[in-house]
Amino acid sequence: MEKEQNNIYPIFDKMLTREDKEYLLKQRSVMVWFTGLSGSGKSTIAIALERELHKRGLLCRILDGDNIRSGINNNLGFSAEDRVENIRRIAEVSKLFIDSGIITIAAFISPNNALREMAASIIGKDNFLEIYVSTPIEECERRDVKGLYAKARRGEIKDFTGISAPFEAPAHPSLTLDTSILSLEESVNKLLELIIPKIQIS
Repeated sequence: MEKEQNNIYPIFDKMLTREDKEYLLKQRSVMVWFTGLSGSGKSTIAIALERELHKRGLLCRILDGDNIRSGINNNLGFSAEDRVENIRRIAEVSKLFIDSGIITIAAFISPNNALREMAASIIGKDNFLEIYVSTPIEECERRDVKGLYAKARRGEIKDFTGISAPFEAPAHPSLTLDTSILSLEESVNKLLELIIPKIQIS
């Protein structure tokens, strides 16, 4: 029996290009990938960054861990295999946004270099800005806005990153932000300094 894969005929070569979309939007697309522990400030910074870019007339899309897991990835758990599939799907969706000329902002724990490397490979390493929100675990746990660390300490959550599952810090992030030291405004300003030159069309 003929493989079903043989009956797939992509039409990428007939579609408008990323450059066509970027010209229309008057911006270059880029992937801003936040990684860090739960409670480190990833989503808060992502939301503030989106607002600042929007004020400048730039089209953005935030992909956030909880939002994605309540929708497209609602069939996945937190096993090692499911974590890989979670990030793989997110990267594939992100690539669609990048190819549409949209500045894409992702906020995911993505706890090890292998996962982030996979995402960068799918999206395209030239498009991938890895932002490490390096807030210490003591500060993340002190905030514990979702009560997750307390549950993990009681053994109610298995494989919780930073407590019962490891977090591997990025080796060479594009930018490191520690929200126990930097204010939200300072973090966003550092991001704008990094991002604006990359998304401007001359």
